[in-house]
Amino acid sequence: SVSAEKEKDAKYWRDQAQQTLKNALRLQKLNTNVAKNVIIFLGDGMGVSTVTAARILKGQLQHNPGEETSLEMDKFPYVALSKTYNTNAQVPDSAGTATAFLCGVKTNEGTIGVSAATQRSQCSTAKGNEVTSILHWAKDAGKSVGIVTTTRVNHATPSAAYAHSAEREWYSDNEMSPEALRQGCKDIAYQLMHNIKDIEASVIMGGGRKYMFPKNRTDVEYEMDEKSRGTRLDGLNLIDTWKSFKPKHKHSHYVWNRTELLTLDPHTVDYLLGLFEPGDLQYELNRNNVTDPSLSEMVEVAVKILSKNPKGFFLLVEGGRIDHGHHESKAKLALHETVEMDRAIEKAGAMTSLEDTLTIVTADHSHVFTFGGYTPRGNSIFGLAPMVSDTDNKPFTAILYGNGPGYKVIGGERENIYKVDYAHSNYQAQAAVPLRYETHGGEDVAVFAKGPMAHLLHGVHEQNYIAHVMGYAACVGANQDHCASASSAGGPSPGPLLLLLTLLPLGTLF
Repeated sequence: SVSAEKEKDAKYWRDQAQQTLKNALRLQKLNTNVAKNVIIFLGDGMGVSTVTAARILKGQLQHNPGEETSLEMDKFPYVALSKTYNTNAQVPDSAGTATAFLCGVKTNEGTIGVSAATQRSQCSTAKGNEVTSILHWAKDAGKSVGIVTTTRVNHATPSAAYAHSAEREWYSDNEMSPEALRQGCKDIAYQLMHNIKDIEASVIMGGGRKYMFPKNRTDVEYEMDEKSRGTRLDGLNLIDTWKSFKPKHKHSHYVWNRTELLTLDPHTVDYLLGLFEPGDLQYELNRNNVTDPSLSEMVEVAVKILSKNPKGFFLLVEGGRIDHGHHESKAKLALHETVEMDRAIEKAGAMTSLEDTLTIVTADHSHVFTFGGYTPRGNSIFGLAPMVSDTDNKPFTAILYGNGPGYKVIGGERENIYKVDYAHSNYQAQAAVPLRYETHGGEDVAVFAKGPMAHLLHGVHEQNYIAHVMGYAACVGANQDHCASASSAGGPSPGPLLLLLTLLPLGTLF
């Protein structure tokens, strides 16, 4: 191929590196604008190995070898590492981590929007230990807010933006213990509908329809499926509750399929609630592209609606099923989810400006997903290593898991995958230890950042630092000492301290 010929010439690599150097030198002029808008893309379970494998997949989908491809997130100028542990867990879960990067406080695994003084599942320990999120800070500053996810809207990651719960699995009152209900704790779906109000405009999109409706209410889409029926014991219809909060002069729309979503005129919508499945959305590879919107389609609509607010917006976008694909050891599903999230990042980038929009891409935690085996350049990311094992004389895939459901022993030996369709989307890659669900990984994850104050993400950080950077950049939340009072332009401008910091050589002040 042409690229293979180019790569044989040393000049190709030198020129490429010199161009990268020029681009890096431009970064010496820091962007210290106030972030009118903040978007955080959260790839649930998107560890560094997942990012690299998704990059190769993206390239191979475009008929290239893949390794040389750049994901949209790869193009962000600032990269940091995030330490993901929870206060009581070396290898964390999505609830404790979401509380960290959205509320700015580390906490126990399984708990949401509360400090580590709260014990998991113990309703009474949450009271008085609530912590607020960047969504809340943005709302208080008059910004519009949005949540877009491929999981249920009351799943761990999105719920940390609006809920306070001792238990991440309290999706509706149906999942709560009698004790928790007696003590007055509210389920997460209830909190979503009651805590996201008094806002200039808001967008909520994802799955989770069944948690909004009374027990056994038939689902609008899956009329024959019992698992899709309503779950609520309190008999509430939370869609009606959501509609009732709308101020008189505002327009709210509830939609449940792609056609309804794409026929909306974003200019006439102030509040949007889109619930496209009873539970999580379908995997991107299995998605019905007539009834179900893609993540990038949802993001496009969200940004159009939220952008109307002159004070700006905060938007949380979760590629939430990267994690689910890995838990099932179905790497193909997980990596296609990652590529779709990268498309959504590109879409949001095209619709916003680096001048006034801080965009962060990160993960809550990693997975025990790996790929290796001395594969040659351009080897299918789902393909085999070039040799058989020198121990059991059987082939093996480049992609493997440290543990999970892909562990198989046949006749006392590792399964011979010559006989298996290892390129199938439901193929479960082999694992060293048998588990029904593969586990999270404990290593640091990447944080990619661009836009105002993106340079504050620059080293190895505690995960809860991310929320503080978003608040500082947007002049919302507790630390606003650097923000002058709102300027005539309608938004805050950097105060004298900030200007001083940009003028003085580092070290003068500290």
